[in-house]
Amino acid sequence: MHKTTAILITLIIYKVVLILIGIWANKRTHSTSDYFLGGRNLGPWVAALSASASSSSAWTLMGVSGAAYLWGLPAIWLFPATLSGFLVNWFYIAPRLSVHSRKMGALTLTDVLATSDSGESIKVLRWMASVIILFCFVFYIASQFDAAGQSFQSTFGIEKNTSIMIGAIIVLIYTLLGGFWAVSVSDTLQGVMMALSAIILPIVAVTTAGFSAIISDLSSQSLFAAPSGMGGIAALGFIMGTMGIGIAYPGQPHVVNRFMAIEPGEKIKQGRIIAIGWALIIYPGMISLGWAGRILSDIAGHEQILIVLGNQLLPPVLAGIILAAVLSAIMSTADSQILVASSSVSHDLKEKKEEHSLNYTRVVVAVICALAVMMAIFVDKSIYSRVLFAFSAMGAAFGPLLMGRMQGGVPRYYALAAMAVGFFLTLLFYYSDYKPEGNPLERLVPFIVSMVIVQLGRRKQKQG
Repeated sequence: MHKTTAILITLIIYKVVLILIGIWANKRTHSTSDYFLGGRNLGPWVAALSASASSSSAWTLMGVSGAAYLWGLPAIWLFPATLSGFLVNWFYIAPRLSVHSRKMGALTLTDVLATSDSGESIKVLRWMASVIILFCFVFYIASQFDAAGQSFQSTFGIEKNTSIMIGAIIVLIYTLLGGFWAVSVSDTLQGVMMALSAIILPIVAVTTAGFSAIISDLSSQSLFAAPSGMGGIAALGFIMGTMGIGIAYPGQPHVVNRFMAIEPGEKIKQGRIIAIGWALIIYPGMISLGWAGRILSDIAGHEQILIVLGNQLLPPVLAGIILAAVLSAIMSTADSQILVASSSVSHDLKEKKEEHSLNYTRVVVAVICALAVMMAIFVDKSIYSRVLFAFSAMGAAFGPLLMGRMQGGVPRYYALAAMAVGFFLTLLFYYSDYKPEGNPLERLVPFIVSMVIVQLGRRKQKQG
């Protein structure tokens, strides 16, 4: 059997399974509560793997391995950066948010952020959160579709825009059918696929390249230097900016909604072990793959190193699994984000007393998916930069305020200021001409300023 044919068959089987999951989930979806939170009945395995997969995206498989290929040794800082995000989410956010969201009947992160301690809905906060989510997620989802297009193009020679539309249609079908159940169960399968790819391909690549050759290649670089080789302040900025990726994790609506859907107590403890174990497989695997790629292949597009090595080193069926894993990373993030983005329009902008129509929600899902496809086709940016901008913007806008809510409460004007400052400062630094390696200004300053505002608000509330 021709290699390309074998890969295509593997992918078709995988796509059919995803659509079957959507059909199954559709039978369990009877209300907007089911559609957005699965009736709050997620088990630890589904919650942990789906949260992990949706937090990781194509950036983890293609961006991290590509960064390791391009940067060399300094890419190792991506590991503690991402692991710290998992630790904060599962040890601090998850146990508190699970209890808090049940107590207040919240279906979305916006419900949590824009509801006062007395239970009053703060309309201006709802609108601001919804606009930020839509803005960031169209960027973010577009980058996932763009990654799908790159993967199909490099493997099958299919035109990139056609590939983008094929991937988007599959995601749209099962998200429309089953909502949160379909997204969570399919994300669990996709999390397993990603873990397999992070075990199989790096082992083969490192073995083929030779451990001593990899060490020799990296030995010329310093752990405490920027990728450009600069030390001192430049290196410190790079390290701090890279570590700043971790602080954005609590502010991701498509991730923390899993904590709202899992029962508090023992299930969260089990989910914590599963999620952190998953991170310990994925990130070291992708970094070591990028390092091996520096020995094995010379390519212009560094974010394609995983696809190139998969096709180069593996037999057809395994190469098909690797490509399916990349598409898993893409879909597990895109489907969760499409669902959350649609909830920001169809749920968050409505009053509690208003009826929430499932059909209206599904129309919103389709519109957002179409917007992301158009952006993926017409806006050219690397996966790494586009994803990390959206990730950082939501992290700074929502993360400090969520932590403040979990600590007690935040007065409304301080909450509004923290959300606005976190988002607009990130936007300002993203479009600034001054971009030091690691982007410490974009990833750290907005979050820190937002957190200061939140803590000032909490202090005033205690004094009052």
